[in-house]
Amino acid sequence: MSRIKSKFQDLKSKNQKALIAYIMAGFPNEKGTLSAVRGLVKGGADIIELGMPFSDPLADGPVIQNAGFHALQKGMNFEKFLVLVKKIRKETDIPLVLMTYTNLLYRQGYEKFISTVKKVGIDGLILPDMSVDESKDFLQAAKKHKMDTIFLISPNTSSERIKKIAGVSSGFLYLVSVFGTTGGQQQFQDYTTHAIKNAKKILDSKIPLGVGFGVSNPDQVRFIIKSGADAIIVGSAFLRLIENAPSEKIEGKIESFTKSLKKATISE
Repeated sequence: MSRIKSKFQDLKSKNQKALIAYIMAGFPNEKGTLSAVRGLVKGGADIIELGMPFSDPLADGPVIQNAGFHALQKGMNFEKFLVLVKKIRKETDIPLVLMTYTNLLYRQGYEKFISTVKKVGIDGLILPDMSVDESKDFLQAAKKHKMDTIFLISPNTSSERIKKIAGVSSGFLYLVSVFGTTGGQQQFQDYTTHAIKNAKKILDSKIPLGVGFGVSNPDQVRFIIKSGADAIIVGSAFLRLIENAPSEKIEGKIESFTKSLKKATISE
C-alpha cells in the first residue's frame, strides 16, 4: 500500500480530513525549503506536495510562478531536487507528492524519471498538463514503479469524464476549486460547492477527493470540508509566508500556520 493511501485510511479511522501543503523546492533556497518542511511536519500537515520549478508553469498563479522563478535562479534543477528529497526522507516518512510539468518527464523518458524519483522517496505525481487521453505510457511507467498518479478535474468537467479520470487516478483525485490559476480567493462561489458534491457522488468513496486552488485560511478550509472534500490543498498561502519570513523564522511561522489549518480540518 502506498504512503498516500495509508495516510488517507489512517485519517478516515480517526474521522479526520487531510491537509495537503504545497511548497516550491528550492524556494527561497534549499535551507529554507528544509525549514518549511520541518514546520509543515511539526504543524501536522498530512501530505507535502513539492513543486519542481518549470520555465512555463501554465497552471500556476503569480505567487507560485514567482517562487518557481526564484528557485530556478538559485540553481534548482532535477539533480538538486533529488538531493533535497533524500535529505527530507532522512527526517520524515510523510507522504511526498511531486508536482511538475509533463515535458520534464517526457525529456528523460517516463520510466527513467519515475523510477529515479521513486527511489529517493516520492510517492505520487501531479502533472497539471497531462491529458488523460495521452497518458498511456505515463500510466504504464507509474504502475510499474508503484507511483500514485494524481489527475486534476475542474468544476466544469463532465460526469463521464470525471469517471474516466478517476479510473486512472490513484492516491487522490485533485479538484481545482476555481476557474483560472492558483492563488488566494476572497470567497468561493456556489459552483465550487456544487462541483465538490457532484464529484463525491460520482466517486462513490472509490478514491479520496482533494480540493485546491485558492484556499488560504482556516475559514475557507472549513467551508471546503463542509462541502464534502476529503482533503484540502493549500499552496500560495504557504509560499507568501515563506517569502515574507526571515530565514530563521520560516520553520516557526510555517508550523503555526499549519496548525491553524489542520485544526480547521477536524470536525468539532
